[in-house]
Amino acid sequence: MANGSCLLFLGPEIGEKQEAIEDIRRRLTRAAQAAPEETSFYAGETPVQDMVAVLRNRSLFAEERLICIKNAEVLKKKEDLEGLAAYLESPQEHTTLILISEATSLAKALETPIPAKNKRVFWELFENRKQEWVASFFKRQGFTISTDGIETILELVENNTDALRRECSRLTLFLGKEGVTGEEVEKWLSHTREESAFTLFSRISAGDFAKSLASLHTLLGAQESPVAILAGLAWCFRKLRDYLGLLASGGAASELDFKKIGLASPKARKDYERASRRYDLLGVDTCLSLIGEYDILVRSGGMGLETLLMDLFLYKIMRTGRR
Repeated sequence: MANGSCLLFLGPEIGEKQEAIEDIRRRLTRAAQAAPEETSFYAGETPVQDMVAVLRNRSLFAEERLICIKNAEVLKKKEDLEGLAAYLESPQEHTTLILISEATSLAKALETPIPAKNKRVFWELFENRKQEWVASFFKRQGFTISTDGIETILELVENNTDALRRECSRLTLFLGKEGVTGEEVEKWLSHTREESAFTLFSRISAGDFAKSLASLHTLLGAQESPVAILAGLAWCFRKLRDYLGLLASGGAASELDFKKIGLASPKARKDYERASRRYDLLGVDTCLSLIGEYDILVRSGGMGLETLLMDLFLYKIMRTGRR
């Protein structure tokens, strides 16, 4: 990679994206017989001209450099696009630049200079692949896990392999190696899991604004991306729409009916049962519209407005629920 290269990593699957970056890091280390010098920028936080200035400089301490620009989807101003596109057309020697975004496309000015072979979209895993991923993880660690244990993990953990790896690793510290069940998984995840979009939804479903706000601020304080929080809540509200549809179909829902919509866990079912008392189908659609609206606002508003926008979003979501 001595001539310099530019890559584009898009999509919501964080874990596989991080593995691909780690692979590049290893290749650069092998090529130079030393670790590359690494720098990360967040678009919207650091001016583009400052990023380009760093890209154009040579390292005094390392032969290779690895530079990442995260949240690249917020780059939309003409002067920013022109400045970065000029670099993409003629990258600095011994420098590998990766533009990273959870979106699936960027401004055309940024995508066009990057060769097709250097572009990857990391999509969320299909349901069967997620089940295989969890089963393989526990097998490698010497555990046997039941089908309902796998289903419970997939219900309670965010939909990307980075979150799955983190939570599964934590579970291996507490669980016995033989026949891990859904009940055991739910017990330990409830005790050990950190705040996530799912715990935030649980508090929203209970109608507790103070605890919901505290949960949101914990996530933002831990540098969780507002876009990722909104994506997680969108997943929860779409699941709530499935739950309401199941209730509206008439008759008593069976265990299989709940499993079909991804609600095998009693804990998850309790959250959605509480949420169904606060939101009808119209309320769910309103919440999904708000999520789409604020996704656009936080992407374009810059880092300084994120907390204010997310507070306002949460207030509107809570107000949408029936009192």
